[in-house]
Amino acid sequence: MDIATLIGIIGGMGVIVGAIFMGGSLSAFIDYPSIMVVFGGTTAATLIKFPMRDVMKSMKTGISIAFKNPKEDPQSIYEKAMELSSLVRKNGLLGLESVEIENAIMKRGIRMCVDGHNGDVIRSSISSEVAKSIQRDELGEVMFRGIGDTAPAFGMIGTLVGLVQMLANLSDPDAIGPAMAIAMLTTFYGAVLANLIALPIADKLALKVEQLRNTKELIVESVVQIQASQSPLVMREILGPYLPGGIPVEDGDDAAASS
Repeated sequence: MDIATLIGIIGGMGVIVGAIFMGGSLSAFIDYPSIMVVFGGTTAATLIKFPMRDVMKSMKTGISIAFKNPKEDPQSIYEKAMELSSLVRKNGLLGLESVEIENAIMKRGIRMCVDGHNGDVIRSSISSEVAKSIQRDELGEVMFRGIGDTAPAFGMIGTLVGLVQMLANLSDPDAIGPAMAIAMLTTFYGAVLANLIALPIADKLALKVEQLRNTKELIVESVVQIQASQSPLVMREILGPYLPGGIPVEDGDDAAASS
């Protein structure tokens, strides 16, 4: 689990609630018409922007990516590719037939290698699968960013509603307070929803989707190079740049550097 996302949201809410308690009562910041305008309006606008099936799927995918660390680790993918490369050099592509591979995309690509497909066909096939997978993940980012753009706008709409109600009832002092609460609190709710939740999650999704894209490209390149029976040295030079730390230093490199 990506604990940083959870800590950030809880910490941000804690700071806001703490500041409210230091200056007054929490009940003064709860206004149901304001909640209805901001959250109801933002939900309605999101449903207008995206099809229903995409909203539900993207919400689930986006939350999953934001709150969980990726299962696909570039380092483990690289190590597996190097292991498979060594097997191919010794036993040929048929030597991979009984190898256990956890990653579904790599497993499918290696199966195509064993079945005798050429590198271009393999790259085209699994690259298409990767592109569709990334597209699904990116939709979650787009949706949360849309929520972040929409929430403050509905906050302003609620503020205008409250101001109109207040100006229409200046002769009635009892009506000014509730109208002013709607005017102020809708802006507050919209700002919190956008800047503490929606936009930070969208930024986190953008970062993680880019990491996922890099890892999946590493998988594609690994399979293609394995199909070409590349030597481990060449594999290291080709796949190394996909790793977070760059091309890994091998024991031989350490010895050469120390001499």
